[in-house]
Amino acid sequence: MHTYFFVLAALLYATCAFLPLRQRGAISAGTAVAWLLHGGALWVDMVGPGSLRIGFAIMLSATLWISVGAYWLENRNLTLDGLRVLVLPTAALAVVLPVLFPGSVVPLEGKSALFPWHVAIAILAYSSLTIAAFHAVLMALQESRLHAHPGAGQGGWLGLAIDRLPALLTMEKLLFRLIGFGFVLLTLTVLSGIVFSEQLFGIAFKWDHKTIFTMLSWVLFGALLAGRFWRGWRGKTALRFTLTGFATLLLAYVGSRFVMEVVLHRGLA
Repeated sequence: MHTYFFVLAALLYATCAFLPLRQRGAISAGTAVAWLLHGGALWVDMVGPGSLRIGFAIMLSATLWISVGAYWLENRNLTLDGLRVLVLPTAALAVVLPVLFPGSVVPLEGKSALFPWHVAIAILAYSSLTIAAFHAVLMALQESRLHAHPGAGQGGWLGLAIDRLPALLTMEKLLFRLIGFGFVLLTLTVLSGIVFSEQLFGIAFKWDHKTIFTMLSWVLFGALLAGRFWRGWRGKTALRFTLTGFATLLLAYVGSRFVMEVVLHRGLA
């Protein structure tokens, strides 16, 4: 049954992504319904009696679920139609991934009670930094339009959505709030993984590719926040750090799990 909910949520996300802005009420209501269907189906699929289903597809789907929720809340205070045309189509694709790539079931027996919390905090961290990456892309497009020759490619669906965004300085403030929040959550994820590694995963802490990419992403986002505070970093420098840090974080878990599950056909250890 939850498979039908995934598909229905995907159709609603896609529909809301392409509705004209004048149907703002329908967009908001449709997105909320899709989000509830998505979350309910994800919970049924991911949480079982004494077990969790984990994999790259479920992680991506959960990340986009939280990102859609963040967009929906932000859009009630600011007009972020440009974010809608990026987040909702991506969510429409991500929501059906667990149907195609179900991942592996991890028994919770013998694991620390901290394990589900570690997973939840990690998903929240990825989600916050994912929506920050969407913001960074929008800001890059917004800045390029400011420097574009008048009349050169100013129309179009995406162009009109970008024109309705708040001022670039407002977008920048929101970006750094998201990065700061995501960095705190990522720090908690890293610390819990290091300190409680044996309790969480049944093995002692080790430097594998997932750990290295996660730490590299943590360093990049930390450097960006420090540079913002001490040197006033902004503009293209901030956007480069944000997108590079996000890409590195994506490789840390989603990329490695995709290779293990899809390319090598191996489940979770």
